[in-house]
Amino acid sequence: MSELEAEWVRRLAEAEERARTSGRSDVADYLALRSLNDMARNTGIEWLLSTFTAHAGEANRTGAGIGLTHTDAHRFRVGNSTMVGRRLALNVGVRVLNIEAGWPRMPGDGIVRGGGLAAARISHFGDPRAGVELLLVQSAEGSPRWLILDTSGAPSATAPFEEARVRQHVTRLLH
Repeated sequence: MSELEAEWVRRLAEAEERARTSGRSDVADYLALRSLNDMARNTGIEWLLSTFTAHAGEANRTGAGIGLTHTDAHRFRVGNSTMVGRRLALNVGVRVLNIEAGWPRMPGDGIVRGGGLAAARISHFGDPRAGVELLLVQSAEGSPRWLILDTSGAPSATAPFEEARVRQHVTRLLH
């Protein structure tokens, strides 16, 4: 977590405490939900990027030669909305696998379609059909979970994005 994100968490907690102290349980409940959602977003995005990084590292230990580039405060479009988050680029020569993940931060950025907490896009430079868009949702158990969006942009509960799919994308980058 960056210093700015840590400061944001601290200030949200202070605002929630002030709201509870002043009898504004509605505001306090909203801020508590906001904190919980931000934690789920950060956890989901960290899992996604660290899993791709781990698989690239595993491939590099066998001589793959994958380069990694991390970008924070990355902005990207999903539909009519702008997501703000992080980007990981894996490259082998001219082949590039981009992983972008984030959520709208300001009202003018729009919304995450499908009622999700965050959105992600995985794209292969030069092979747009190999790409996929993801939606981060809360599972029934309360943990964050990435779902693959179908061509209409609807999430598929039967198509979770799990580690095996990360491996498939890294393998495609290498071949």
